[in-house]
Amino acid sequence: MEAILNNKSSSKEINFDLLNRSAEFLRAINHPLRQKILALIEVEGKVNVTKIYISLRLEQSVASQHLSILRKSGFVLTQREGKYIYYALNKERIAQANQLIEALNN
Repeated sequence: MEAILNNKSSSKEINFDLLNRSAEFLRAINHPLRQKILALIEVEGKVNVTKIYISLRLEQSVASQHLSILRKSGFVLTQREGKYIYYALNKERIAQANQLIEALNN
């Protein structure tokens, strides 16, 4: 990952673009409902939106909105099978999130 601080001459300058992207990355998983969705996907392996909204007792549109955020941030992968789209965890992205969180807490 790129460093948030740019080393220009002798001063340090914050890379605000990278900071904003990093905040969006963390914000995507820092939501209780999205965490529940990720946990469900982890247990099931892969699920479609119907399974998610029924299991979590959500409106379909709410489940879809949260899945969109998780997809855009790379935490879930999609696979089309016929007319259904299935969601699976992107374990590499989860590992990156864990590394970032650990680095921030050291």
